[in-house]
Amino acid sequence: MDRLNNIVLLIVIVIVFFWAVSHAKRKGLFIRRIAGLDAIDEAIGRATEMGKPIYYVPGIGTMSSISTIASAFILGEVSKKVAQYDSQIKVPHYDPIVMTVCKEIVKQSYMEAGRPDSYREDINFFVSQDQFSYAASVDGMISREKPAACFFMGYFMAESLLLAEVGATSGAIQIAGTDIESQLPFFFTACDYTLIGEELYAAGAYLSKEPMLLSALKVQDFGKLVVMVSVFFGIILVAAGAALHWDSFVNVILNLFKAY
Repeated sequence: MDRLNNIVLLIVIVIVFFWAVSHAKRKGLFIRRIAGLDAIDEAIGRATEMGKPIYYVPGIGTMSSISTIASAFILGEVSKKVAQYDSQIKVPHYDPIVMTVCKEIVKQSYMEAGRPDSYREDINFFVSQDQFSYAASVDGMISREKPAACFFMGYFMAESLLLAEVGATSGAIQIAGTDIESQLPFFFTACDYTLIGEELYAAGAYLSKEPMLLSALKVQDFGKLVVMVSVFFGIILVAAGAALHWDSFVNVILNLFKAY
């Protein structure tokens, strides 16, 4: 019985998920505008007009990092647009496993865009597994090639400002995103647009408009809403029960929340 609330919540969330999938396929689901993601087309278009490359930096995370997985989703959508515009993209890597995964993602994106002939194996390339050697190498590439756009999406630590500052100096449009709170101020300072926390996770669904991804996003929001509302009313009920000395009632409410 202690877990009954979890079972009920799970059933409700599953029902909401399938409703959201059905609704997304028929009418689509509303997601608020995210300025940084809307600017991707502008950045790629600018690179195409100027005949300059785009640098996509996925950070120093491994494939077990949520932010790196989110970055891989974004890379897929960015690569698709790059292929459509017949522009150039370069993806320097810190982790060889991430590089292998991203190679397949980019190749698939070029095929989906109908431009498999434009795909090159050297789009994704390994740089170094030393944090500051990686940052210094990428900084050198950006300084020499003066790209039109730089994307910094994924897991970043102390190298974030080193990368973003050089990109800003080169005159590139810069769009960044990370879930590492300590690095966000540096991206705010040096980049044109910055995705904050969960905006990075939502980016794949936002860009692809894939019904399953959109539905998962909506269900997560619904789950958060349910938790917030239940906590709000739980506090009121416990306070009222304590004021009226209904100890058994208060214990029932507290046990419900302990079972979460």
